[in-house]
This record gives sequence, structure tokens and C-alpha cells, in this order.
Amino acid sequence: MDTTFLNNKFTRIGARLKVVDRPTRRLRTAGLVSLDIGSDRRGEFFEITPQLGADPEVEVLDVQPADRHLLLLVRENGNKSKFLCGHDERHWFVAGIPESAPVGTVRQAKEALQPREVQNAVARRHVSGKARNRRKNAAFVRQGEWFFLPVADITIDDALVLTNEPLRRGNGGKPHWAEFCYRTGGETVYVCSRHPNGVTSMQHQKILSGNSNAKNWGWQTMQRNPGVYVRGHIRHPDHATIMLHRWHQAVMNTENQSRAMKNVAFLD
Repeated sequence: MDTTFLNNKFTRIGARLKVVDRPTRRLRTAGLVSLDIGSDRRGEFFEITPQLGADPEVEVLDVQPADRHLLLLVRENGNKSKFLCGHDERHWFVAGIPESAPVGTVRQAKEALQPREVQNAVARRHVSGKARNRRKNAAFVRQGEWFFLPVADITIDDALVLTNEPLRRGNGGKPHWAEFCYRTGGETVYVCSRHPNGVTSMQHQKILSGNSNAKNWGWQTMQRNPGVYVRGHIRHPDHATIMLHRWHQAVMNTENQSRAMKNVAFLD
């Protein structure tokens, strides 16, 4: 790993980089390389930690100094993982890019992080050029990893509207909070601390029949992958609060679809 080369690239976007043997905090990542956002007296920095004895190939494919973003490539065990590293509003971030996307530039990486619903809305509203990747345009409003798409033809059951509802990604991180939230559809799952992402009804019954103590694990019934609609104030400690005056569909970016996310410790 050419540390000097990497340092020069990160400096171009106004960031600091540390390649360390021991991370600044305990990591639970699975790759040969762990990526994190650390902090010291001088502020935030990007931290790359190779596993002990590993010498992975790490290079920068594209740098956009004015945008304060770069695209990082890591080769390990014959696989390629790509990461968008940049600055969003108040903090630095790392996002894994889905391997199915042919990405070689920062712009392509940003567009690869847009889910199908967002891409369809962008095309429908004829959003083009740099506006496609702004935090707000005619197709959506974005806050961190969440996109909010305006909807005009949804019927809301007021009795089912939730207030101050958290929006969470499946692998943790600080939630975004919606002033008003309406959920519809999805798959019924059973959730507990041992199965935080939920199990189906059949899996739940199998667990209960195989372990006499499982019924005491504090199970909750929830909906996985429901349609989520929000309005009002959307808050997060790392992002500016946004105000949605009408109902918007909430969809998360595609980073959870990437194998590369196993390397990322940072969750906002």
C-alpha cells in the first residue's frame, strides 16, 4: 500500500488520512481492510486499517477536489471493492458501492448509490447534469443515506400515522427521525436482540421449537421492507433538519447491497 500516494489524494479533497496497525476504536468489520472515520484534537480523519500481515492493494480511481469526494478501490482475495469517500454537510463519510455497478468516477459512484425508485424519479422529472447528485432537486430531497420522493396520489389512514418515528438502516447507525410517518405493506417478521434483522414466521416457529428458552428473548412483531412515507421535520444529529410539507416516500441508498460494506466501520 503506497501511503504517500494515498495521503496526497486525500489531501486534495481537504481530508486527512491515517493508515494504522491499530484502529482508534474496536472494529467489527470482516474485510482485509477496515475503513473508518476517526477523530482527534484536529478534527475528523479517514482511517485505513489492514488486517495483521495483510498487504492489500488500495488505490484512488478518481478525485474531485471541488466536490470534496474521491473514489477508492481495494483489491483483496481476487475481489474488487469500491468506496465513495467524501464530505456531506457537516462530516466525512465512507459508503460502499454495489459491485454490480460499473463505477470508475465519483459521479458514477453517487449515481450507483441511488436506488431504482430514485433513478426512475430522476428520469421522470428530467433531472440532468450536476442536479442529479444535489441534496435537493425536482425528483427528491436527500438527507444522508435517505432519499425522500414527493408523492401526490397516496391515501393515508390518519389513525395509523406515527409521530417522531425512527428511520433505521438494517446494520445499525444513528436513526433519522421523522415528525410524521406512515408505513404500509412489507413482510411480517419477528425481531429480538439475537435476531435484530428479523426472521420469518416459519423461522420463528423453528427457533421456538428448537430452544425452550427462545420464547423469553423479548420478541417483537415488525414489518420488514414496508412502504415508508414521511412528512414534517426530518432530523439527524449529523445533518441539517429538512422540512417536508407534503408526504414523501422514504427510500434508502444502495450501500447495504454492496459486499464492500463489510469493510466499513463508520455508520452515521
